[in-house]
Amino acid sequence: MISVFFDGKCGLCSKEIRYYRKIAPSGIFTWHDVASDPSPLDKIAVTQEDALRRLHATDSSGKLHKGVDAFILIWKELRGWYFLSLVARLPIIKQIAHLAYNLFADYRFKKLPHCQVFIDN
Repeated sequence: MISVFFDGKCGLCSKEIRYYRKIAPSGIFTWHDVASDPSPLDKIAVTQEDALRRLHATDSSGKLHKGVDAFILIWKELRGWYFLSLVARLPIIKQIAHLAYNLFADYRFKKLPHCQVFIDN
């Protein structure tokens, strides 16, 4: 079972996760909105701030995947998205994806009202 930890108060994140849930095969994923309930994060030793800043997921063996690696883990299991998971794993593509995702994730985190509590003034 893959556990996905996402920011359910982020409109973009919620829309994307709703789509993934709609197309995901049953019995593969568990989905955790950590903005509304951070308690599942205790099992994986990730703070709510980190989980709101970047997508996190654990694979069936409990290994933690963060950011682009979490997306790759999800995409590998979704019909029509497997090819993207292969492309995203290519070394130069993965480096660029990490850079772009991290820049976007930090920007998004700074702009969302429910994340402001974590930002040092």
